[in-house]
Amino acid sequence: MSPSMTRRQAMQGLAALGPAALAVPAVGAPLPPAPRAAAARPRAAAQPAPIGPYDPDVLPAGVRSRFVNDVNGLRVHVLEAGYEGDRPALLLLHGFPELAYSWRNVLVPLADEGYHVFAPDMRGYGRTTGWDADYDGDLASFRRLNVVRDALGLVFAFGYREVAAVIGHDFGSPVAAWCARIRPDVFRSVALMSAPNGGVADLPFDTADDPPAEPGEPGPTLFDDLAALPRPRKHYQRYYRTREANANMWRATQGLHAFLRGYYHYKSADWLGNRPYRLAARTAAEMAKMPTYYIMDLADGMAETVAKHMPSADHIAANTWLPDDELRVYTEEYDRTGFQGGLNHYRSGGIGAPEQQLFAGLTIDQPSIFIAGSSDWGSYQSPGNLERMQEQACTDMRGVHMVDGAGHWVQQEQPEETARLLIEFLRGQA
Repeated sequence: MSPSMTRRQAMQGLAALGPAALAVPAVGAPLPPAPRAAAARPRAAAQPAPIGPYDPDVLPAGVRSRFVNDVNGLRVHVLEAGYEGDRPALLLLHGFPELAYSWRNVLVPLADEGYHVFAPDMRGYGRTTGWDADYDGDLASFRRLNVVRDALGLVFAFGYREVAAVIGHDFGSPVAAWCARIRPDVFRSVALMSAPNGGVADLPFDTADDPPAEPGEPGPTLFDDLAALPRPRKHYQRYYRTREANANMWRATQGLHAFLRGYYHYKSADWLGNRPYRLAARTAAEMAKMPTYYIMDLADGMAETVAKHMPSADHIAANTWLPDDELRVYTEEYDRTGFQGGLNHYRSGGIGAPEQQLFAGLTIDQPSIFIAGSSDWGSYQSPGNLERMQEQACTDMRGVHMVDGAGHWVQQEQPEETARLLIEFLRGQA
């Protein structure tokens, strides 16, 4: 693709891309696991049967739970506020292991600003159904651009041709970035949270008369180097692609509720060991400086990892941003569904890489903002991404905000400040 290629040409190329091409992993990306014989395929979880909306008692006043049918093959569960009358729209996309429920305390403040705000349980999560929960099932449907299609379909289903902003947290952040990058006519601005977006990988350029050198023998990977450290380690995203990850968390020895409590605590500002800083490079020695929820001990699953950092009973009782009755909402949802749907987003990168290359060179040119907790390692876990986001990927970055008193779950740990920053960003575009 030349640097002058237009969005229309890119979209025409995408339409022409056949299904077989989409199944080819990117060069250097981990191959999807080979299917096992049918008799040897353990199902992680049956596709959850459709159930009703949340009981209103679990939601803040002014937020309702509902369903939107026939969205890219899904029956989408949505939390929304500000649904009365004709209002501009905001789309909120959650991360892992979260739900639309993670936005519960920012929906009404944004609605009070005059917006119709809606947050779906994304493909693979919660009460949204229509996705394949089998480890050996339909992984291609989780590829990034198909999830963008989910978001676009939901916007259209609500009767909008555009939204004032798409706001994404954690894994929702790269989805929001892709929404903004390829459909700027629909997603008029973008807020990225806790996961900076470094842009699209380049294609080889100006090589017709000066071809690149032939690759030599492949050397050790980052994953090999992590495993070879004196204290052997592994990358959490590599672990999330394994067959055993779902059962390890879903059927955690300490129990699902305790696992989720430990996971949310360990990545929050409540765990005092979260003091993030920029890493010098993406090397094993540097990456191993991060906590074990990102660079795990080689022999541990995630359940064992977080069990070592459980908060005390007094600490749990004093928690105001995720009290036990609110955590119970997550526990009940993940008890029904397991984690495989969310994990499939991590596994689908190689499948979706070829179609993403059609957008090489495209930047996010509409207004953008980045918000994260000051105690969040997520801003630095991919060295260089925070800088590339500001210097290259987003050409109209209106601010980078590190919120005190928050770790990775910024919109839950500090909802008032998160809402204030988003409202200030939205007002600045008026």
